[in-house]
Amino acid sequence: MKKYIFPVVTILLLLGWLSCEEHLSETVSYWINEPVSMDAEVFRNSVKVTQQAHEITGYGKISYYNGYLYISKPGKGIHIINNQHPEIPQKVGYIELLGNADLSVHNNILYADSYVDLVWFDVTNPALPELKGRLENVFPGALPFVDNEFGIDKEMSDSDKNKGKIIVGWEKVKRTVSMNDNKGWFWKWLKGEDLALPEINLDTNNGENSIKGSKPVFSLNGSWLYVVINNKLHTFDVKNQRPELVGKIVSLGYNIDTIYSNGTSIFLGTPTCMPVYSVKDPINPIHQATISNITSCNPFVVNDEVAYITFSSGNACNQNMNKLIVIDIADLSSTQANPEIIKTISLTSPQGLAVDNHNLFVCDNGLKVFDINDIDIIDERSPEYFKDYKGYEVLLFNNVLMMIADDGIYQYDYSDIQNIRKLSVLEIKN
Repeated sequence: MKKYIFPVVTILLLLGWLSCEEHLSETVSYWINEPVSMDAEVFRNSVKVTQQAHEITGYGKISYYNGYLYISKPGKGIHIINNQHPEIPQKVGYIELLGNADLSVHNNILYADSYVDLVWFDVTNPALPELKGRLENVFPGALPFVDNEFGIDKEMSDSDKNKGKIIVGWEKVKRTVSMNDNKGWFWKWLKGEDLALPEINLDTNNGENSIKGSKPVFSLNGSWLYVVINNKLHTFDVKNQRPELVGKIVSLGYNIDTIYSNGTSIFLGTPTCMPVYSVKDPINPIHQATISNITSCNPFVVNDEVAYITFSSGNACNQNMNKLIVIDIADLSSTQANPEIIKTISLTSPQGLAVDNHNLFVCDNGLKVFDINDIDIIDERSPEYFKDYKGYEVLLFNNVLMMIADDGIYQYDYSDIQNIRKLSVLEIKN
């Protein structure tokens, strides 16, 4: 009789389910990000310029102009650093600018994004910038970053936008919805009915993609400012103080992470390839080539006919390597270019990099310096004291290197490349 116990028990359980199916109540819970919005007028009147220095926390984009450093505090504003004497940099001001992520300076005018808007300041007096204007809704698809793995409520977001509000953040909330619709899921399954979750209007977040929010990338090319937001390339004419959006907005179709201009072309870093656009006609960027055998979620630089690209594990590209790749980009005549890899150098965790003359500087758990006079035999010549801090971005000007690291802004004098001197460290709080 033992062999009949399981079927009998199963039948009794089924009868129990059937007898109380009217009382079943199944629910499903999930997390979602609801928009935090501001009235547009309140948002645009929130800009403040102060000479009161703010503590630098975290790190963002960095720009150098006429002896001053401008460092974005992502989503919040811009720090102003007097760097005329790199040995003693001084925090001299701060611009409160909601939604800022990137900036560029041209002819004493600082251009910066503020979520959906482009704003500009006169920095003739760098310690006290003067707000000069704003192009409203020039980046209509811009959204704040999402700092978790959950999706956003697109219906609520669109509703707020249609009401003229500006989305300035996200609130993670837990929702619970009924699944049974007067009949339990078990009953529906037993009856052979289709079983489906209730329709939820949200954008799911699958890694680093556009629902994480706007990730602007600015690049100046003469008097032309190129801005990538939500994978769309915008061209601004900045010959005059007031920027003018010109030409067509180009849909790129990639998760653009970095941008670099060498004067005639724009190189775009993505997780899957490196698109190249010709800007010989600055108003009309035209797709020139796609370097299909190279991906890069980290900064890269182009020097004449050679590109230097860092690959780092643990980023949005899901790359399982830490290397510096040197490629020959002399011939980009093919739409699907497959340039020669000249050299590969193993590193620890490379990030930003910059080139000056025959020297390549790479942030890599500190700072590494390479002699690139002969591409075929790149030599490292880094002193030991460049180790044990994590750098992210690096700028070079007049033999002074400025680097943002996890704990500070490091500056070095490299006028004597064989005897590089540390000038200062301006603390960053974490």
